[in-house]
Amino acid sequence: MKSTLFRLLAGVFATFALSIGASQAAEGWPREIATSHGVIHLSAPPQRIVSTSVTVTGTLLAINAPVIASGATSPNSRIADDQGFFRQWSSVAKQRGVKRLYIGEANAEAIAGEAPDLIIIAATGGDSALRLYDQLSAVAPVMVVNYDDKSWQQLAEQLGQATGKEADAAQTIASFAAHQQTVKQSMHLPAQPVSALVYRPDGKAANLWTAASPQGQMLQQLGFTLAVPPTQLASSQSQGVRKDIVQLAGENMASGLNGNTLLLFAGDKSDVQRLQSNVFLAHLPAVKNQQVYALGDDTFRLDYYSASNLLTQLASQFSG
Repeated sequence: MKSTLFRLLAGVFATFALSIGASQAAEGWPREIATSHGVIHLSAPPQRIVSTSVTVTGTLLAINAPVIASGATSPNSRIADDQGFFRQWSSVAKQRGVKRLYIGEANAEAIAGEAPDLIIIAATGGDSALRLYDQLSAVAPVMVVNYDDKSWQQLAEQLGQATGKEADAAQTIASFAAHQQTVKQSMHLPAQPVSALVYRPDGKAANLWTAASPQGQMLQQLGFTLAVPPTQLASSQSQGVRKDIVQLAGENMASGLNGNTLLLFAGDKSDVQRLQSNVFLAHLPAVKNQQVYALGDDTFRLDYYSASNLLTQLASQFSG
């Protein structure tokens, strides 16, 4: 008798708990999410997210969003694994079973085949699938995000709201902030101001990170001062609508790299050697004084994982 009563009570409590859980899960939903391409309606937290942007995928993984598939870049490179996923988070993607949909150009059929309930598209950059917006909007809500004008933390907050992962985003951001503060207090900064750049493999051009870039924002948070390039270069539009870089080529490259220290993103020691041996850059103060530093291959795009690796690199290079 007692056993039967206990089972009945247990069933009641279990039903009550499930009811509360469902109520909590539904709290704050449906949601209206404002994007640069209008407002999207999400009736419940998405469970099958497809990211068309390999850059954005890292931030989705960092906030534990249920990303099931992603576009990829060229595999087996300095920055990507055998699937074309960025090395800084490729192990996390494998653990969570994230599927590679395609390499390079977005494929609408492959995306639709995953039956997503939310599709993420980057507004700019080489991994943007914006041309497929109308086509993909017929499949699922499409969220267009910019990563060229905000930090990965800001992107994480934006994605957190859309995916119901606000708490995860806040926790990830707080954990990183504590790490960043520790590194900042331990660093002895090199000669200021600095030029932060990606040096092209052919040595004929460079992309200079601006103060609007995630890289520029992070350096400034750590106490670095960004060198301001000549006005005619700074005012030039790079890659059409991008705000995060200034493209330097030819004679403009030397004049644009006017910092007392050069920080090479997406580079290693071999890139430092290549730049220092470039006869057209030999006269630069940073080169003369050997104030050229590589900050790792995975820093071309910053997410939680690569930004954490960047902190480790900076602490190693400039430890007090």
